[in-house]
Amino acid sequence: MATKTADEPITAADLRTKLQHFQGDVQGKVDDKKTTIAGVAAGGAMVLMILFFLLGKRSGKKKSAIVEIRRV
Repeated sequence: MATKTADEPITAADLRTKLQHFQGDVQGKVDDKKTTIAGVAAGGAMVLMILFFLLGKRSGKKKSAIVEIRRV
């Protein structure tokens, strides 16, 4: 791609080409990271679910009441 000199005007095609080139570079990097981010998010969600399950199970045992029924 040739560079423009100061006396040549910048056209819409020049801008479009430059932006598409930039977007292609960024899109390639994002596609590489997508699967990694999805895996980390899924793993984090699983850890949180297990943690909440264990905390709920423990607190249920601590606060359980013993009910005694007597016949009068």
